Amino acid sequence: MEEGPYKYIRDGNGKVSRVIRIGTRKSQLARIQTDSVADKLKELYPDIHVEIVGMSTTGDKILDTALSKIGEKSLFTKELENALERNEVDLVVHSLKDLPTTLPPGFTIGAVLKRENPHDAVVLHPKHVGKTLDTLPENSMIGTSSLRRAAQLKKRFPHLEFKDIRGNLNTRLKKLDEKEDFAAIILAAAGLRRMGWENRISQILGPEDCMYAVGQLYLTGAVYSLDGSDSLKETMQTSIAAADKSLEEVDEQVQRVGVTACKICSGAQDSAERLGIDLANLLLSKGAKEILTVARQLNDAR
Repeated sequence: MEEGPYKYIRDGNGKVSRVIRIGTRKSQLARIQTDSVADKLKELYPDIHVEIVGMSTTGDKILDTALSKIGEKSLFTKELENALERNEVDLVVHSLKDLPTTLPPGFTIGAVLKRENPHDAVVLHPKHVGKTLDTLPENSMIGTSSLRRAAQLKKRFPHLEFKDIRGNLNTRLKKLDEKEDFAAIILAAAGLRRMGWENRISQILGPEDCMYAVGQLYLTGAVYSLDGSDSLKETMQTSIAAADKSLEEVDEQVQRVGVTACKICSGAQDSAERLGIDLANLLLSKGAKEILTVARQLNDAR
């Protein structure tokens, strides 16, 4: 039964429970992550009833084109967002790194769970077991769907070649094992561990080899919802007092670099933005421009 935007269920004893519908991608890893959120919600609120609603996204359907070439925003989230807007689900679970920089109007990130190991991992073809990226033969082909990974690793390991590989974890491992196209593929270490495939990890890539993505492998990433519930909003609101009272004017409509700040003075947000610019300039001075150049070249070649 439904009451307003909410859904309820009555058990055999007549007890009525609120149904929380959680949207997720259909992949095995997405379901594992979503189930962990559902378990946590049940632990905190034992009276609720949880339903998992799986769906396929644009990124799941287009498998013959590099992600950087599709030219579509919200590749792995748009269908989930549409389901929220239609009130088909109450919240969705996703990896934080895959969320768009700017959320759609009315959406909010409701929770970010504890982060797992964020590093990338090398999974070798069976015939190369025991090797590392350093010791793989000249011109060995490495598979990755991430331009970020390919650009950094090409600079760090210039003797290797990089090629796009698409599909979920199961599909990519099958492509690696059953064909001779790739000497290795690069995957998120935590994703392999959650799937129970930690034994496939041949090498963990440290920051000196490849910096992991911002937001990579926060457990289930983000739970975000089209907010009709003030209680969710209240848990996220906080105030930061500025030393200079003249800086405390708050404009809650202002959004800087994709992060919406609630009740944070404009002076503090300006300082954060300047910090980001200073950091970008520092990275450029340490070689980031070369990596970006390689990224553009790799993207043009895809």
